[in-house]
Amino acid sequence: MIRLGVNIDHVATLREVRKARYPDIVEAMHLCERGGADQITIHLREDRRHIQDEDVRRLLESSLLPINLEMAFTGEMIKKALDWKPYALTLVPERREEMTTESGLNLRVLESRKFELETLTRELYVYAFVDPSEDQVILAKELGFDGVEFHTGPFSHHFENALRGKFYQKALAEELAALQRAATKAASLGLEVKAGHGLTLQNVKALLSLPSLSELNIGHSIVARSILMGLEAAVREMKQALE
Repeated sequence: MIRLGVNIDHVATLREVRKARYPDIVEAMHLCERGGADQITIHLREDRRHIQDEDVRRLLESSLLPINLEMAFTGEMIKKALDWKPYALTLVPERREEMTTESGLNLRVLESRKFELETLTRELYVYAFVDPSEDQVILAKELGFDGVEFHTGPFSHHFENALRGKFYQKALAEELAALQRAATKAASLGLEVKAGHGLTLQNVKALLSLPSLSELNIGHSIVARSILMGLEAAVREMKQALE
């Protein structure tokens, strides 16, 4: 069974538009629980554009589900992760000007910071959000990560374009092949395999056959769907799609 991690960042995005107290992030977490989510995922960005430090504390205190904290590999974030000790930690790239995460983390930049990374991997389950590349998978193993989460943004983009013609279908097939190769390599090295970014009810089924896939993290499409049908129902709908 593939686990569903629900990213609730954009519940906080809606709140921060007005700097209001609503919608409440903990209430959203409970609705995800009732809808069948297996995990709650949140990204604490350096600019605090949505999730705030207090949100992390409240969720860790209140959640019946594991909390997966996404963060950049910075001194501030390392300290917070070691203080909070979420169930899982996913290291992601971060640029302040981007609307959303645009690529996987290049693990080459972490090779010179292996000592800092070891302080995290000794204490927590730590995953690398990477592009589907066998080289990145091998580096993840060498650096001591527990697993990888493959960036599915390009796959999602090609999936949408593939509805327009054969040229885009070729690009989609190539991206799926890259995901298959990278997942196979990760499984062979004993790394847990996850995936996420841009996933929807329409495209997620194409990923369910990835080798050793254990978890998908999905946020924007579920929160967007919840405006029409409610968050609990939107989570349940996605969970049923994975089943």
